[in-house]
Amino acid sequence: MDLFSMNNRSPKGTPLASRMRPRTLDEFIGQAHIIGKGKLLRRAVEADQLTPMIYFGPPGTGKTTLARIIAHTTSGIFEQLNAVSSGVKDIREVTTNAKEQLLMNETKTILFIDEIHRFNKSQQDALLPFVEDGTIVLIGATTENPMFEINRALLSRSRLFEFHSLTNDDVKHVLQQAIQDKERGYGEYAIEIAEDALAHLVDVATGDARTALNALELAVLTTSPADNGEIQISLEAAEESIQRRVVHYDKNGDEHYDVISAFIKSIRGSDPDATLYWLAKMIYAGEDPRFIARRLFVHAAEDVGLADPNALLIAEAAARAVDFIGMPEARIPLAEAALYLATAPKSNRVITGIDAALRTVEKEKGGLVPAHLRDGHYPGAKELGRGLDYKYPHDYEGGYVPQAYLPEHLSKRTFYQPTDRGYEKTVQKRLDYFLQRKKDV
Repeated sequence: MDLFSMNNRSPKGTPLASRMRPRTLDEFIGQAHIIGKGKLLRRAVEADQLTPMIYFGPPGTGKTTLARIIAHTTSGIFEQLNAVSSGVKDIREVTTNAKEQLLMNETKTILFIDEIHRFNKSQQDALLPFVEDGTIVLIGATTENPMFEINRALLSRSRLFEFHSLTNDDVKHVLQQAIQDKERGYGEYAIEIAEDALAHLVDVATGDARTALNALELAVLTTSPADNGEIQISLEAAEESIQRRVVHYDKNGDEHYDVISAFIKSIRGSDPDATLYWLAKMIYAGEDPRFIARRLFVHAAEDVGLADPNALLIAEAAARAVDFIGMPEARIPLAEAALYLATAPKSNRVITGIDAALRTVEKEKGGLVPAHLRDGHYPGAKELGRGLDYKYPHDYEGGYVPQAYLPEHLSKRTFYQPTDRGYEKTVQKRLDYFLQRKKDV
């Protein structure tokens, strides 16, 4: 029997990743921090004493696999729903049956919901009473941060278990196991994979066992056997089988916020290489370029400020380019703006200045506008003393004349304090000149 007929018969006609799913806890690879010997989750599974729980983490890390292991070990009834294709009607059907089993046979029902973040609020609310009264033991799986996607009430009644990306050693072990396994993998066949090819599959899978196995399967099935019948997987074959690195990135979840946070902190930290990397990750993952442009706009003022006033103009130009030329070409002005900000002198005195002024307005007593600064253009204003004694700066040497601009009780308050970096050095010299003029009066 050749390899192709092997892949067309049951159960080996199913994808390799499905065939190689661990069947027991001992076969389970990775997640030792939650399912290792002696850990709470392992003890609960082995004792068949499960409570509501939610698994969250990147794809290909074993969430669904662990649920299937539970299905084969529990004495209760195991039901499964996929949130993409299920609705309130399906929930009611499962919970009605679960209640009957509990009342008639004292048999618990474990309900596994894959992609539970896809359930809207009403669907999650429909689950809540049955979780609360123990009609079902809920196991939810999601690739998103449950703090963003799951109702607070449901979260408070569930135990959270975070799944981590598999290590490179874990993924390598998964691939080697698939090559050697005679029952479910390719152990019956002569397959030789080059070390650099194996390393490439491991590296590009980025901790996702499913991606690695799918690539291995494609490489095996598309490589013609040598004269001796051996299938030799070269680096070239591996590269063709996994052309695109999987980027775990959800524009509505915590990865979205984590990556933009890393991007901004790299700009603030003046690291152009890290800045480009995080920018590239957002672009590659399909992030809205307008969102990126808006963040550049904000941080041109927040992190560069008057240390380089051109930064705001560069950010504005990049934002304009996003709308004017669109992607993918707009990646270039976005990168230019990001690099400009990352390599520019830094000052946060704009944001600290306005925030200090806002705190003063919010928390301290209000001050009247000094009489000489009030509007004096309307009829009768002068009779009320409005605008009198105002000194027009352009009438004085250097375009400056000392006079009070703050309310009297704030006359000594300073909100803006320039740094000694970039253009703010010039700003400070100007302020020093103004201060000296005040002293000379």
